[in-house]
Amino acid sequence: MRLICAAVSVLLISGCSSFRADHPDPVPKERLLGFQDTVDNGSTLVVHRDIGMLGGGCYVAVTIDRTVAARIGIGEVATFKVPAGERVVGIITDTADDTLCGKGSLHREILVQASAGQDEHVRIVSENKQGFAILSDKP
Repeated sequence: MRLICAAVSVLLISGCSSFRADHPDPVPKERLLGFQDTVDNGSTLVVHRDIGMLGGGCYVAVTIDRTVAARIGIGEVATFKVPAGERVVGIITDTADDTLCGKGSLHREILVQASAGQDEHVRIVSENKQGFAILSDKP
C-alpha cells in the first residue's frame, strides 16, 4: 500500500510539469489573429506550446509587440511573420474565453532578436512551481 501511495504522489507531482509535443498540431486559422502576411526582409517566429496539466483545458493568448497574435492550446504550434529586429513575445490570459480560463492573471514576456530570413523559436511551458513561462527555444 505504501508503494502505491508513493507512486501516485510521484505521478501527481510530475504531472504538473509540461513536456514537448512530438508532433504538435497547427493552430487552426480561426485562432490565428495576426502576423500572417509575409514581411519583406522579415523573420518567421514559431511558437510551440507544451503538453501539460496546468491550464490544459484553456487557451493562452500569444502576443507579439503587445498585440494579440493567436489563441494557442496545449500541444499546438503557430507560425508568424514578423519584421526583423527586437520583438517582444508574450503570453497573457485569453480574454476571449468567457469561462474560468479567461478570469486568470497571466502576463509573461521575453525579448526575441528576429534576424532577417531566419526562423526564431519560442516555447510555452507550464511547471508546477512557477506556473506558465515563455522561453527561447532552439530546435
